[in-house]
Amino acid sequence: MVFRKLVYVLVIFGAQAASAESLLVASAANFTGAMRELVQEFQAQSGHRVRVSYGSTGKLYTQIENGAPFDLFLAADEARPLRAAKSGLAVAGTRFTYAIGQLVLWSPDRSGFKSGEQYLREGAFQRLAIANPKTAPYGAAAKEVLVGLGVWEQLKHKIVRGDSIAQTFQFTATGNAQAGLVAASQVTVGKYSEGSKWMVPAAYHVPLMQQAVLLKNGEGKKSGREFLGFLKGPQARAIIAKHGYALSEIPEAEKQDANVAR
Repeated sequence: MVFRKLVYVLVIFGAQAASAESLLVASAANFTGAMRELVQEFQAQSGHRVRVSYGSTGKLYTQIENGAPFDLFLAADEARPLRAAKSGLAVAGTRFTYAIGQLVLWSPDRSGFKSGEQYLREGAFQRLAIANPKTAPYGAAAKEVLVGLGVWEQLKHKIVRGDSIAQTFQFTATGNAQAGLVAASQVTVGKYSEGSKWMVPAAYHVPLMQQAVLLKNGEGKKSGREFLGFLKGPQARAIIAKHGYALSEIPEAEKQDANVAR
C-alpha cells in the first residue's frame, strides 16, 4: 500500500515536472518585495520556474521594444502596457491592473518630520531623492506632487534622481538624501517600516495604476497565463495588499479565470 502511494506521488511529480516551464518576467522595481513572495508561492503551487528582471518601467519597456525575451511585463503604470498592446508587443485582452501604487515621503530618521507637506514646503534639508520622472512612473508622480505644491523650482537643486524607485530608496536609506519620495511598498514591511512617513494624498498626482500584460514572447506558454491568473486570485491579492498597495476591482469573468488557473 505504501509502495503504491509512493508510485502515485512519483507519477504526479513526474507529470508536473514534464509540464513545467520557465517564465521570464520584467517587473517594475517598486514591486520587488511583493514579487519575490508571489514568485515563491506560484512556483510551489505550479512547478513552473520564474525569473524576474527588475528595473524602471521605462527602461524595461525599451528593452522589450528592442527584443528582450520577456514573457510578462509588470509595469508601474498603465501607459506602457497599453502601448505594448497597441504596437503588437503584447497579447490583446491580457492587460489588467494588478496593483495601485502609493507614493510616500519617507525618512529613516524617526524625528525627520511631523508634517510631510510642511517639510517639503520649508525645504530645510540638503537632498531629496526621487526617481527619474522620464523613466519611472513613481518619479513622474513625485515631480507632479512637487509642482503641485509649488516647490519644484526652489527644490530642483536639492533633488537627486535614482534610475529606478529602488535606487531612489537606496539613496534615502543610506543617508545620501535626508528624505525621499518612494513607494509605500518599500517601507510597509521589514526593517525600513520605521522612520518618518507622509502618505501623499492620491489626489496630489495621477493614480499609479500598475498594469500587467502577457507579451508576445510568452503567448505560447501556459505558465504565463497561469501567472496572470494567479495574480488575480485571493492569495496573491492578499500578498499585494500586505506590501502596501491598494487593489482595483477584478471583473467577475476574470475572477473565474483566476480560479481555473489555480
